[in-house]
Parts: sequence; C-alpha cells; structure tokens
Amino acid sequence: MEWFLWMIAVAVLGVAAVAASGRLGELPPPVTSAPAPHLPAGELSGTDVRQAQFAVVLRGYSMAQVDELLDRVARQLDDPTP
Repeated sequence: MEWFLWMIAVAVLGVAAVAASGRLGELPPPVTSAPAPHLPAGELSGTDVRQAQFAVVLRGYSMAQVDELLDRVARQLDDPTP
C-alpha cells in the first residue's frame, strides 16, 4: 500500500513539473482593477499633470500608469509644435 502512495506522489509531482514548464498552456494575462488616471485627450497642461492621480497598488503606484504619463509628457516637451 505504501508503494501506491509513493506512485501517486511521484505522479502529482510530475504533473506539477509539466505544468510549471508551460507545456499545458499559458496563464491568461493578469487582470488589474486599478483605475487609470483621468487625463484629457490631446495636449496636456501643467494643471493636468499636477492633478494626475495614480492608483496605489500593492507596492506603491502602478509603474505602467506612471511610465505612460511620463512618456506622453516627454514627447510633448520634445516636440512643442503649436
């Protein structure tokens, strides 16, 4: 009977190893419930940037949201066309 339990344990570990290697398919992309900052479309003003609020996630602000806003501001500052 003991050998049967060992066989089950080895089988479970084998299935876990195959699943961890990704051979059973990939996990879906993570779902986030963090709200995106509300910013108007088009050119941003200094007031828009000052009033931007980012969602606080487990370890601080959402880095993707902050990076997106900083990239947008940087593009506008690099190309100040009227």
